[in-house]
Amino acid sequence: MKYGVIDVGSNSVRLLISENGKSLKKLINTTRLAEGKKDGLLLEQSSLRTLKAIKGFVGLARENGADKIYVFATAAVRNAKNGKDFAAAVKKECGYDLDVVSGDTEAEIGVIGALKGKDGAVLDIGGGSTEIAVIKDSKCVYTKSIPIGAVVLTEKFGQNAEKILEYAKNAVKDFGDVPKAEFYCIGGTCTSLAAVSLKLAEYDPERVDGYKFTQDTLFALASRISGLSVEERKGLAGLQKERADIIHAGACIFRAVAEYVGAKTFTVSESDNLEGYLAYITEKK
Repeated sequence: MKYGVIDVGSNSVRLLISENGKSLKKLINTTRLAEGKKDGLLLEQSSLRTLKAIKGFVGLARENGADKIYVFATAAVRNAKNGKDFAAAVKKECGYDLDVVSGDTEAEIGVIGALKGKDGAVLDIGGGSTEIAVIKDSKCVYTKSIPIGAVVLTEKFGQNAEKILEYAKNAVKDFGDVPKAEFYCIGGTCTSLAAVSLKLAEYDPERVDGYKFTQDTLFALASRISGLSVEERKGLAGLQKERADIIHAGACIFRAVAEYVGAKTFTVSESDNLEGYLAYITEKK
């Protein structure tokens, strides 16, 4: 059975083509669905960009022979007052129901995708929310989602990394008592920071997967990126130009979480909530 899975996030829309448990292809389209969100409403322009991307990925999934296609959304749609309207537009334009997952489910699918049954903790820094989930003795013992992300905090504080870090340090206290475990991290912030740390001229998922951040490495990189202008960040090896204006916010969140949970290392995983959602939804059915 071949599947197409589409993740509609606050910063981007992503596509996974998977067959018999193996990821064959991953693609990304940066649409910034949460950009300029006003009074809790998704804006028409960003919604149209995102709908176009979803429709394009549905077509690609079909072209690649997907027998089944799933489309799910996270914080941007979940937290929007007009999220139901957006979901209805996806159904009308693309022909598929949009599964708007809860924060806890988002955390759970992240840990399923990254750990594949192993014990550990997973940090997922997104555009509109940040999740932590922990598996112990093959059971999910902790899930928590908080409404801070790289896009949200950039919209709130612009390029002021000092204010973002201060805000993030207070916000992560909402995670409460996180069980001690070996930490992994997923999402565009973590993979991008790994690529920058590795100074990759061209993004290489095989080199990014398994990269280990120490606290010292992470803090130094976060400080360095925060001190650069958006234009200067665009010149960093390993960083997508589309992410240059929000990577400082993601790095600040990463640093705040690392300090809060006290983890000495974070291992980057290329497998994430796309693989996790597929496992989650197919096992349910």
